[in-house]
Amino acid sequence: MNIAKTQLHLIHGASYTRREAAIAASLDRLAGNSAATDKNIVILEGLPDGQDILHPTDLLHINRIAPGCFCCIGNLSLRVTLNRALRQKPANIYLGIASDTHLDKLLLTLQDPTYTKLLEIKNHTSL
Repeated sequence: MNIAKTQLHLIHGASYTRREAAIAASLDRLAGNSAATDKNIVILEGLPDGQDILHPTDLLHINRIAPGCFCCIGNLSLRVTLNRALRQKPANIYLGIASDTHLDKLLLTLQDPTYTKLLEIKNHTSL
């Protein structure tokens, strides 16, 4: 039995607003095909600067996590949020992180067998 894996999209660097705009653009591209009826989840590191671009809907869930490196101090927050997101069986998860300083360690976390059964790292975009 083949279970469809959730596609994980990593967006890192630049400002919070630019990361959110890049995710919005990617979601717009998805909306142009049959995947427009799929559930998508966005996990953004950092605090918005008052210019929210993405807004939650029935098919788009947005999680904003206070700033903190996802492989260090923010690791527990990321894991809890990611595990909750995966229980919803989304087609896509967008992970917007502020810095790529510890990207290699974050990727190791995401390649844990717990996640490799459920996630496929689709791409990463550096802004």
